[in-house]
Amino acid sequence: MSKEVVKEKSMVLQKEMLGKHFIELSRTHETGKKVVYTFVPGNLSELILAFGMLPVYPEINALQSGMRKKSGSFIREAEKMGHSEDVCTYVKCDIGMMLNGNIGPTGEKLPPPDLLLLSYTGCFTFMKWFESLERLYPGVPVAMLHTPYQENGEMTEEMTNYMVEQLKQEVIPKMEMVSGNKYDESKLAGILENSAKAEDLIVKIFSTTKNRPSPIDAYFAGVYYIGPINSGFRGTPEAVTYYEALYEEILERVRLGLGPITPEGEMEEERFRLVVEGPPNWTSFREFWKLFYDMGAVVVASSYTKVGGMHDLGFRHDPAQPLASLGKYCMNCYTNLNLPQRIDLLAKYITEYHADGFLVNSIKSCNSFSAGQLLMMRQLEERLGIPVSFIESDLVDPRYFSYSNIKNRLDSFFQMLDQRKIIKGQMEETTA
Repeated sequence: MSKEVVKEKSMVLQKEMLGKHFIELSRTHETGKKVVYTFVPGNLSELILAFGMLPVYPEINALQSGMRKKSGSFIREAEKMGHSEDVCTYVKCDIGMMLNGNIGPTGEKLPPPDLLLLSYTGCFTFMKWFESLERLYPGVPVAMLHTPYQENGEMTEEMTNYMVEQLKQEVIPKMEMVSGNKYDESKLAGILENSAKAEDLIVKIFSTTKNRPSPIDAYFAGVYYIGPINSGFRGTPEAVTYYEALYEEILERVRLGLGPITPEGEMEEERFRLVVEGPPNWTSFREFWKLFYDMGAVVVASSYTKVGGMHDLGFRHDPAQPLASLGKYCMNCYTNLNLPQRIDLLAKYITEYHADGFLVNSIKSCNSFSAGQLLMMRQLEERLGIPVSFIESDLVDPRYFSYSNIKNRLDSFFQMLDQRKIIKGQMEETTA
């Protein structure tokens, strides 16, 4: 019999924040607030808030549906419409959810969009996704913010100017039209001040995994920690308060020398430290996590928790340059980095966080993450001499989560890591 899920205080606080947000969305027909459908990578949450509108994130709705075991039926509904098995399962889950009443994660019906805001950042699927949404919601205006890809591993002044011009000419005019409010740069700057505070705190929070034992898991628990900063709360005082409380909670765990909290309580012994590339599986999230904490494996850094912004490389929203800051944020998202940048970043994590191994979770239907992962794995193995492994699952399609296959591969990987520890210990004894 499985134990009751243990929830950290921060998880409870976040649940309250998100619940309040979904209730507010369900009441837009009473309040008259306008709704913007948009995406997490490169999201313009602060700009949406500055216009007094509410954001909805289709991929967050999809992953929540996956965790609630509802995504399978939604995906089948979309496939009946003609969507291929190879199409991103976030897309199919989202469309299936809309076809079944558009009921959100809290059980409240989500309002239709007043604006479709496509801030494209490295995932071509986003454009096709919004074409589908445009057909489902005919007449709803679409604003597209095209983000230049960091092909040469840098952001130039020309690229930033291009982003600012799009904000001025394409995005802001449509937001003014939909919301009925004029753009107020001083209001946006005030919101960005809170964004920078939250970003400072989230970097400090994930840096605590450099401790031994790590007080948190930066992948499985990390997806909860990035929730507020990626789901419409970045820029709010509530987000700052949440991250201040979370940071204090984690520092207390560091002081007491405690490891991460898992769904079955505190991890008693940290045996392996991992860096993980790729999103998690949401349909079997708890079972997936259990495969790790049963073996004492802690993820000390992950690429997925950077999908909403690369704050640990120094980026902060800047109130002194509001629009340029928004543009640079979009270009700084993980999926907008080229492969050499991603490999360098993962190498940095492996080295600085003293990881014992590197693991790729390749997502069947997610090309923006899966492309180049084998190259990343092999280059990191050659460059750092670190053990690597590769597993496969999917985002929210339960048909592509094979517990036995993943367990067999992870068992082999952990055995290899264990053997290396034994050999390393023997060599140290011989040297001594």
